[in-house]
Amino acid sequence: MLVLTRKINEKIIIGDEIEIVLVDIGKDQVKIGINAPKNIKVHRFEVYEEIQRENREAAKSKKIDLLKELPADILRSIGKKSK
Repeated sequence: MLVLTRKINEKIIIGDEIEIVLVDIGKDQVKIGINAPKNIKVHRFEVYEEIQRENREAAKSKKIDLLKELPADILRSIGKKSK
């Protein structure tokens, strides 16, 4: 992990397109501004984790839905193999 020291209004550049600016320093928090192209998603970590969890859940239910679409004879044969 790279750790940098910055003062208010000082910037960090990531690649050629992402700019991070230290906006304010409070007692218990730091405010940063992020300028990035619209095609780059920027989320707080807790929001990113929630999106990932929802995507995993959606993928699981999608697999179940696909199984339900299988013909009944194939589902019966799968059931017989698992016994």
